[in-house]
Amino acid sequence: MTASVQGPAAYFPSIEKKYGRPVAEWKTLIRASPLTRHMELVSWLKTEHAMGHGHANALVAHTLAEHAGRESGGV
Repeated sequence: MTASVQGPAAYFPSIEKKYGRPVAEWKTLIRASPLTRHMELVSWLKTEHAMGHGHANALVAHTLAEHAGRESGGV
């Protein structure tokens, strides 16, 4: 039995299907943005890429959490 994906990553399959780009590409765009605050990035994805709030929020949360983990010496 496999564990189901939870949290922001649970949105990833539908994000890829709806917006036609792999999640890795979205994360690269987020990291390349000069914006750094969570809601600024969410608003940018919604405005510039016509992404829904939930999908934008999930991508930003997951990307920023990864970044924070690297800065603190985490995985």
